[in-house]
Amino acid sequence: MAQGNIENLATLEMALVGYQIEKEKIEGKVREIQSLLKGKPAVAAAKKVPVVKRALSAAARRRISAAQKKRWAEHHKRMARAAK
Repeated sequence: MAQGNIENLATLEMALVGYQIEKEKIEGKVREIQSLLKGKPAVAAAKKVPVVKRALSAAARRRISAAQKKRWAEHHKRMARAAK
């Protein structure tokens, strides 16, 4: 049960990050449209914030991959047990 809660929290955290990024994009578009309506140039009002991607080491990518494969294997086992 505890593993399921951890997975749910991780999923919710990832969803939150995704929605925050979408919110920032939408707010930027709203500012751009507002500036066009006021007759100001859109470039000055957009205030684009560069998105910095985090670089993962090869070891970190392997750990993440192994963890995800383990989660999928457990999921498939549970689904097989439920089908029986």
